[in-house]
Amino acid sequence: MIYTVTFNPSLDYIVSVDDFKLGLTNRTCSELLLPGGKGINVSIVLMNLGIPSTALGFIAGFTGDELVRRLEETGVKNGFIRIEKGFSRINLKLKSIDGTEINGQGPKISEEKVAQLMEQLGGLGKDDVLFLSGSIPASMPDDAYQKIMESLDGKGVRIVVDATRDLLMNVLPYHPFLIKPNNHELGEIFGVELKTRDEVVPYAKKLQEKGAENVLVSMAGEGAVLVAADGTVYDAPAPSGKLLNGVGAGDSMVAGFMAGWMEKQDYEHAFYMGLSAGSASAFSENLATKEEIEAVYSRAAGKH
Repeated sequence: MIYTVTFNPSLDYIVSVDDFKLGLTNRTCSELLLPGGKGINVSIVLMNLGIPSTALGFIAGFTGDELVRRLEETGVKNGFIRIEKGFSRINLKLKSIDGTEINGQGPKISEEKVAQLMEQLGGLGKDDVLFLSGSIPASMPDDAYQKIMESLDGKGVRIVVDATRDLLMNVLPYHPFLIKPNNHELGEIFGVELKTRDEVVPYAKKLQEKGAENVLVSMAGEGAVLVAADGTVYDAPAPSGKLLNGVGAGDSMVAGFMAGWMEKQDYEHAFYMGLSAGSASAFSENLATKEEIEAVYSRAAGKH
């Protein structure tokens, strides 16, 4: 079974405003309300590919109820733990001003609720896949990922970690199956600037030396690089297409990679599935559908 963890899921309110003006009343020309959070995005893309998963994490209040309702509409099962106080956050994403977001805080998560999640995860074992994605809320201990991986060490669970800086570095001793930094995050870890796919490879190998099995580096328009567990390096430029939406592209990439890996246990296929899923979401208004991913895959892998 596949599980995704989103500690602080959200309702994403995505709006466009023509001619936005500060200090004045602005009216939307388009709006969308979607369940959000990195792990939830992974679950939705997997579902779009016909692969069921269970979304785990914490919800609260009326926004939590709506988040669950909308997620269930997509067919994704969940095992969310309910927080009695507060409400799940609303993230405002202003599409017409590139990259402008206002993200909410979310509810405070008690030690008791964290222990409940750890108990849920304690049941995972051989052949299960677990995605740990995104940041850890301020109310939780910042070693939460380490604790989860420590508790599952040796159980045969394939763990995917999509996180930054210390969150990522601290889990490497537990040998995550896949990590996915982008080139900027990888550069920050080692204090260098990485612009080309060739420059990325030696630093991705360093993360592998520190314990990661597979290191997939996303590079936006430059494409992606995979340093695979068997030592093979794959790289490819970004498939051509019009960028419509950067939100969820990285989550789509890890979902696509694992979908490809589970299908054929072949790193090259998994790499191109990841690249195609990430690009297809970037070329779409929402997270990519199976048809959109397959269309990009036929172009990207076909050129190889």
